[in-house]
Amino acid sequence: MPSTTATSGNMGTEFKPTGDAATKVKPCCVCKDEKAARDECMLFSNSSNPQAECEDMVSRYRSCMRGYGFSLP
Repeated sequence: MPSTTATSGNMGTEFKPTGDAATKVKPCCVCKDEKAARDECMLFSNSSNPQAECEDMVSRYRSCMRGYGFSLP
């Protein structure tokens, strides 16, 4: 049985995902700029209908999320 010395380069390598798991992303980690713009528009809108006013930003966010494989209603 070969002896392996732990170094900063190989520590924790057995815990890193590989293959498909390595390419999957969490929804909270993508499209952050689009999400922030959407949220800011919806929260701070002075319009009587923020959904209509922010429709473009919501659409951009949904499109971005779809690009990462997420399905939004």
